[in-house]
Amino acid sequence: MKLFVRDLTVIDSTYLDSARGFVGESYQVDVTLQGKLNDQSMILDFSLVKKQIKAIIDAEVDHKLLVPHASENCSVILESQRTQVNFTLDDNSVIQLKCPTEAYCLLESEKISIELLETYLEQVVLLQLPENILDLEIKLRNEKISTPYYHYTHGLKKHNGNCQRIAHGHRSKLDIFINDEYNEDLVKDWANRWKDIYLVSEEDIVEKSDLSFIVIKNDIDKLCTAYHAPQGYFELLMPAHRAEVLPKDTTVEQLAEFICEQIKKRVGPETVTVYAYEGIGKGAIAEL
Repeated sequence: MKLFVRDLTVIDSTYLDSARGFVGESYQVDVTLQGKLNDQSMILDFSLVKKQIKAIIDAEVDHKLLVPHASENCSVILESQRTQVNFTLDDNSVIQLKCPTEAYCLLESEKISIELLETYLEQVVLLQLPENILDLEIKLRNEKISTPYYHYTHGLKKHNGNCQRIAHGHRSKLDIFINDEYNEDLVKDWANRWKDIYLVSEEDIVEKSDLSFIVIKNDIDKLCTAYHAPQGYFELLMPAHRAEVLPKDTTVEQLAEFICEQIKKRVGPETVTVYAYEGIGKGAIAEL
């Protein structure tokens, strides 16, 4: 007997890739359980499926940086409270982070893929389910988006939840209207501008000398950011050309407003409406 749940949850996370750097992703999650009926004539109560399995998935990978620990590009230094990750990119630039350990998911693989995440989650979830559950299948899929979209990574230091983690991200749809008419050219421009981008608030920029770790030397311009948040102290160094510094926080509300303001400067008296998404099915609207 099998039990299934479609769209159980959404995973918003970022993974490290040697070519693309930070890659923000949003995955929809489907789950199928196989097992014997319990004394309630159920495999597992749907409320428990939604609460228990979602909680495990959230704790393991959601709003985390997914690190291919077995990659030759990657080195990890574990400490009691914080973990440092050094990751070399194909252009010889480097991403370095030192963050609370809970901000990462270290995966013993050379590359991060959907298939790897599915297998990893199946293993960790099954161990925590009742004995009558004999097997399960977890499928991750991207939202089908027919228009241009972007991948962004950020951290929200003022957030009390897991959004405070300095490198988590989203695969996000964007809709832009000029005088209530959809403008694909503008959407494409912003999708290209924020392709695999790291978005950082100007107030969180620090000097390289302020970082607590040893910086790997190269000739590539670097962006350094750090902040204290409820979960601890977060630090990041990365290639400057893979980031954009914004004059405000990088909440989706502020991103919508920023895009809207930038477009308004170009189109003058025309009415600009921006629907900026944060992952799947949620976001903010700005209009000028």
